[in-house]
Amino acid sequence: MIFRVAVEVSGLEGIADPEGQTIERALPLLGFEGIGHVRAGRIFRFEVVASDESEARARSEELCDRLLANPVIQRGEVTVLGAVNGSDATGAGGRPPGEPQASA
Repeated sequence: MIFRVAVEVSGLEGIADPEGQTIERALPLLGFEGIGHVRAGRIFRFEVVASDESEARARSEELCDRLLANPVIQRGEVTVLGAVNGSDATGAGGRPPGEPQASA
């Protein structure tokens, strides 16, 4: 099966977040009052082939720990969004995700 996954990577509490601080300082100048504690981060979305949701989560957590987040200063939160339906189960060019594209 193919599962859609989202991984949110953000800085750990206590780690400086200059991007979030810059956004927070700009908010009142743009007319946005009452918003604080802004933290910037990244979201990665991808599809993973796995036998079930548990395996999809485990593979995604390993990817997050080994590549997407630096555990010294960041945390990653994995969310399995669900299985892809049959007609949507191919990547770009009609091939399963991760399958290399044929060369011309």
